[in-house]
Amino acid sequence: MQVLTSVILAVFAGYVGAWYFGIVDGNFALLLFLATVVTGIYWLAERFYFLPQRQKAAADLEVNALKRAEELGKLGIAKVDSDVSEAKNKILAQPWWLDWTAGLFPVIIGVFILRSFLFEPFKIPSGSMIPTLLVGDLILVNKFHYGLRLPVLNTKITEGTPPQRGDVMVFRYPPQPSLDYIKRVVGVPGDEVAYLNKRLTINGKPLATNALPEFFDEDVMHYFPQYEEILGDKPHRLLNDPARPAYVLGASEFEFKNNCSYSVEGVVCKVPQGHYFMMGDNRDNSADSRYWGFVPDKNIVGKAFFVWMNFSSLKRIGSFN
Repeated sequence: MQVLTSVILAVFAGYVGAWYFGIVDGNFALLLFLATVVTGIYWLAERFYFLPQRQKAAADLEVNALKRAEELGKLGIAKVDSDVSEAKNKILAQPWWLDWTAGLFPVIIGVFILRSFLFEPFKIPSGSMIPTLLVGDLILVNKFHYGLRLPVLNTKITEGTPPQRGDVMVFRYPPQPSLDYIKRVVGVPGDEVAYLNKRLTINGKPLATNALPEFFDEDVMHYFPQYEEILGDKPHRLLNDPARPAYVLGASEFEFKNNCSYSVEGVVCKVPQGHYFMMGDNRDNSADSRYWGFVPDKNIVGKAFFVWMNFSSLKRIGSFN
């Protein structure tokens, strides 16, 4: 078992190393699932086989020590060292290969359940959601709001609440599902979304916007026009860069692209059933549905709702719209 366990641990370590150095596209959900299964098997084996075997061996040691003391007593030898507690403790102790498998199972399965069905942490890597979310924000994502999904397969097993316009959603990036993206839901199935001359219109109705004080982006040391937009039932802030053109440059080929029409003014798209149109709040610095298409329901990960830490600014902690 020591050799087998060493091989299994080496495979896990090799996969993590290859992921870290970019040799393979890592899948943390799959890695966590496999770790849960493997450590769970070891935990069951420890509970129902290895531990009883060690307990039996410790009991046999104790019995044999007593028999030996009795036999020596019959020979007139009264002073016998029959203390086998140290040896008994060594027999009962878990070997290293069980410490690193069965011993970790309670922690791993706790993380697996929490991450798969309740809340998952993410780190904001880019500025596409500025000013709502900043680079370095550590956020929590509700995994059950849109319905529970099986880990790894991402198959929905409960309905939950359908995504609403204005939700900040984490999803699997359609061109490369191994990557997680975060954007705001702008269009739901059946909507006609128009983003023309940097003005958002849903089903023919322009969204109300109010000018706010300029936003200073510390990463680029520049001020940008900032607005408040009401999408859904709650307002949120957005940025526009007047130096960037309104037209969409470099849109890729994607499924249902014939639902969209591009012009020098921007883009108009009809959202197909079972799909969503996503945009970043940093409108001129966001690669979103305008460029790579619609997000299918099967790609949904969860609803982002809380910044739990930003090491550069503790004031960032709190909920957001």
